[in-house]
Amino acid sequence: MKKISLLLISLLILSACSSVKRGKQAVNQGNYHEAIDIAVEKLQKDKDKKGNQEHILILEDAFKKLTEARKKRIVFLEKEGNPANLKDIYLLYRELDGVQKQISPLLPLALHSNNREARFRFTDYTDALIASRNRYVDFLYEEAKSLMQQQEKMTYRQAHNQLLELQRLSPGYKDVSQLLEESHNRGSDFVLVELKNQTPFVIPVRLEDELLNFNTYGLDDFWTEYHAERKRNYEYDFAVQLGFREILISPERLLEREIPLEAEVSDGYTYKKDRKGELVLDSLGNKIKVENFVKVKGVLYKTVQTKNLALQGKVDYLDLRNGRIMNSYPLNTEFVFENVFASYEGDKRLLTKEDKLLLQNRFVPFPSNEQMLLDASDDIKSRLGPILKRYRFR
Repeated sequence: MKKISLLLISLLILSACSSVKRGKQAVNQGNYHEAIDIAVEKLQKDKDKKGNQEHILILEDAFKKLTEARKKRIVFLEKEGNPANLKDIYLLYRELDGVQKQISPLLPLALHSNNREARFRFTDYTDALIASRNRYVDFLYEEAKSLMQQQEKMTYRQAHNQLLELQRLSPGYKDVSQLLEESHNRGSDFVLVELKNQTPFVIPVRLEDELLNFNTYGLDDFWTEYHAERKRNYEYDFAVQLGFREILISPERLLEREIPLEAEVSDGYTYKKDRKGELVLDSLGNKIKVENFVKVKGVLYKTVQTKNLALQGKVDYLDLRNGRIMNSYPLNTEFVFENVFASYEGDKRLLTKEDKLLLQNRFVPFPSNEQMLLDASDDIKSRLGPILKRYRFR
């Protein structure tokens, strides 16, 4: 027990030494936040612990150096006068304020060996934070409007991102909500979705509606909007054309087979007799039973109904601004209708479980060509979905 206690004490000492070493190393490397985080974590557990005195000194040193470095950086950025620096200036003030709030709950921190309290020169950054944020917000607004004036898809998207940042910092600022809607609308790609049927078959309306309803494919693209019908007041950038080039539907087929069955099956029992025809008895004087087998026959009439569909198509991505085909992907599928049923004549003891299940089935009407196409829709969509998700217009 004593050995275990000594081991635990040794581990605690090593842990404390290790954290102090890491804190000092972080300060020396200019990683002031890391040093502050290490010290704060230790002091939050017990700030009056004797072994944490080193952490107080590290915290004091790291805070002083971080504050000096960040303030120098702010002065430099202010003097440079570049509007692009406004975000950095605001974030630096936020950083300075955040570090003070991180340390404040721990104060006061006593340095017993120095007979003093740790010194942290705090500053009220409220006015600087508000002023730097307001300047940054104004910059974002003007920058977004400037980007929108270029009237390009990608600059509208950049403007939208600027406006989102602005809205997060200053909700309700000027006409930002209206500009967000406008930049999203003008930055979006509007895609016309069409089905081109080059086959002699009539495509069911339900199938066309299902295939062209792109909301069911989970595309989740903020900047792309798909329309199955051309709408007024929309300028379409691209088109997705689902082309059915060939549809092959086989004749309705009935395959009938007669399957003869024959086997020896158990048919009760008889009593064993010797060569003289007398009954044979066991050691207890009982008659010996012998299982009796008989040969039985039957015929299983098995019928298989089949009808096949094969569809060959492709997905074309078109740039409507120049009429160019951007990319093409094959879209092929097959669907098989099959129904198996049977009837039987003969001894039913010959039938397997599978045979008995077939006897419960019946002839069913063959699906129409239209129904075959509808039945194939799930497979078509399962192949189309990955193509749509994989492709991006920009």
